[in-house]
Amino acid sequence: MRRRADPSFLESMIRGLYAITPDALGRDALCERVREALTGGAQVLQFRRKHTAPTEVLAEACLLAALCRAAGRVFIVNDDPALAVECGAHGVHLGRDDGAVAAARRIGGDGFIVGVSCYDDLDRARRAADEGADYVAFGSFFPSRVKPGAVRPPIDLLTRAKAAVALPVVAIGGITTQNAGTLIEAGADAVAVISDLFDAGDVRARAERFARLCDAARPRGNSMEAKP
Repeated sequence: MRRRADPSFLESMIRGLYAITPDALGRDALCERVREALTGGAQVLQFRRKHTAPTEVLAEACLLAALCRAAGRVFIVNDDPALAVECGAHGVHLGRDDGAVAAARRIGGDGFIVGVSCYDDLDRARRAADEGADYVAFGSFFPSRVKPGAVRPPIDLLTRAKAAVALPVVAIGGITTQNAGTLIEAGADAVAVISDLFDAGDVRARAERFARLCDAARPRGNSMEAKP
């Protein structure tokens, strides 16, 4: 049986600002904005490209993986465990239709991080934990331009999730510097952000602000750099 990622590593790294790449940027602009986000304090970067040619997706993923390794941050690929392995990512994030946790871990091997979207479903989070997931994500907590039709769980779901599963919990959906603190206070270990981060005129400054908000909303834990 393949081993999960180290829990202490996950606890120290799946926290604070969890950046997710936007679709609208070209390769050069994307890399520059990601570099700014990492410099500003993003702890995790998820690579999510829904409307890009496969060859370009691989090239971008490899570039972003290198940026994350250089910054000592966690790099996650959305949906595709094979791509995650090919580009040297730390792991994969699975949605409802992206396959099983066990199948992703077989592809990724020991220590491969597998995150699971749970939407508004605490039972799905419990099942994901039982199946070996490394973290779970809930949302959309606020109206989202990326997924306008997404389910809207109550914020106290984060509190209940922290009591129900011994895994890092990520909040997603319409998150801004105006509402991120509320989610961290409710129990989220990390807040996943696309638009309010990457649409900012100064991505580094916006990332720094998110990092400060997350730190202020809960006690600081131990720091640990991601391993390549």
